[in-house]
Amino acid sequence: MLYQNYIRVLYIDLFTKKIKFENREDLCEYIGGSGVASKIFSELADYGSEPLAPSQPIVFAIGPMSTIFPICTKAVCSFFSPQTGEYGESHAGGRLAMAIRLANIDAIVITGRAQSPVYITIKPDDIIFHDAEPLWRLGVSESGQYMRSMAGAPGNRSIIRIGPAGANCVPTAGINVDTYRHFGRLGAGAVFGSKNLKGLVICGEKDFAIKNPAEYNKLYSEIYDKATKTGLMAKYHELGTPKNVLPLNKINALPSYNLKQSNYEYAANISGEAFAEEVLHRKVSCSGCPIGCIHIGWLRKLFDAGYEYESCGVSYDHELVFSLGSQLGIKNTTGVLNLINETEEMGLDAISCGVILGYMSEALEKGDITLSETIVEVKFGEIDNYLKAINYIANPPNDFYRDIGRGLYNFTARKGGDSYQYALQLGGLEISGYFTGPAHLIGGLTGIRHSHLDNAGYSIDQKLLKDASTLSAKTVAEKIIEEEVIRSVYTSLVICLFAREVYDLETVCRALKVIEINASPDSLKSVSSKILKNKLEIRKKMGFCIDNFPLASRYFETPSPYGLIKKEFTDEIITHYKKLIEQ
Repeated sequence: MLYQNYIRVLYIDLFTKKIKFENREDLCEYIGGSGVASKIFSELADYGSEPLAPSQPIVFAIGPMSTIFPICTKAVCSFFSPQTGEYGESHAGGRLAMAIRLANIDAIVITGRAQSPVYITIKPDDIIFHDAEPLWRLGVSESGQYMRSMAGAPGNRSIIRIGPAGANCVPTAGINVDTYRHFGRLGAGAVFGSKNLKGLVICGEKDFAIKNPAEYNKLYSEIYDKATKTGLMAKYHELGTPKNVLPLNKINALPSYNLKQSNYEYAANISGEAFAEEVLHRKVSCSGCPIGCIHIGWLRKLFDAGYEYESCGVSYDHELVFSLGSQLGIKNTTGVLNLINETEEMGLDAISCGVILGYMSEALEKGDITLSETIVEVKFGEIDNYLKAINYIANPPNDFYRDIGRGLYNFTARKGGDSYQYALQLGGLEISGYFTGPAHLIGGLTGIRHSHLDNAGYSIDQKLLKDASTLSAKTVAEKIIEEEVIRSVYTSLVICLFAREVYDLETVCRALKVIEINASPDSLKSVSSKILKNKLEIRKKMGFCIDNFPLASRYFETPSPYGLIKKEFTDEIITHYKKLIEQ
């Protein structure tokens, strides 16, 4: 059992502008982060109403180790997903966790709908509502600049905000966090938009003391050295996650051209190495992290005749290189950065946006959609019309764009026929940049967030591939569940998942003890199982059923590292998963 004095929760009602703080001892057993956020959400969710109803809560939470130990940098956002119609949870780095911690808050709960657009400044001793009407339709950059200028000196501050997609309640809209990070997946931006909430400025101004400074300093240094002086995290600093592009391409695991291929002939042109050599400008860290895994590319854009250029920094990673690169047949780093920049400026989830554009390109080829619907001819490899289509998804000019902005599952369900057979979604969420095998498919389908990071199905595939004798449907199902429980520990603490090898469970328990929280690896797993069960119950109340999300035939037509994946085998994994999860 975990022991902590209390979880300090800030409640904000946007309609009445009433605020209150509660010190909740009962939440301590849920650790923090995703555990606390999902528990609070389960208490307040209006299961009988639509995801964007004013009554629905959106919850932010950090963990007991946030800001105190290296790489404990994430914050968690829980909400009713307007994209999947079930539980939504997204994680983001940047400065947010630090700002919340130094504002003397553990969780923030927002309900209601403001009577007109607002953004809110949260300080330890003051909550201020600002008029956001002039900012409402602005892009992420302009609105961020305004909010920064109004907030004054930076200090320990975080600014999160939505772009036009969120303001228009597009279900694939995200929330931008400190320019280079995001609550991207599952539609948190649309929830902000439905509440007339442009963003939050959180100013951390409080200090806090460590009661055992000598012991703390010793352990901090040990963890710091493990992260920076071994090879455990070198990949993330050097090339970042785009280092995955060439290895995945080599083994037929890089989705390309809407997964008509699992390798990409121009992979070397958009690899991590190519980005580093051609456009890498600098590397940035989240607050409290020494690694510097955020890679910023320098993009020059011609905005007028006479050689009038502007330059900006654009963050890139493997998922975006896939979704706005190989998925769309983009052949160079500058083209990928252009598409990332437009997607981010509009406030769309970049993974869903790219996968949607790839589907549109194939559907237009097949004649399943028409040019009168798309307005522009989206075509693999052609950037200019993709840029226009991104703007249309964020600012829908017709019913087609309103529908496709809801995500591919919703779009194809409404369209009917066989259009879903090449729609790359798992559990209602567009796929990430891996096509490693059956575990990745079923991991995405069953995972709480339908994210590759829920249970690392892509990693399970690659490990089992090394010893085919251990590959069985039951083994895959067991490993998916086992990994989801373990990762729930990290997302509740909230430790960046990149650092999971630095923070084995014994090290986690030592760190918790320094801040006077008693835990063992077994107790952490036990609490994590309880957290996962709570999330599954939320999802069940919202009507989620695995059987409602058949796998597209495209997954069984394109070679993976295993060759062609057999549908019978994935069906068998699902059968075992259902039995195991009910135990």
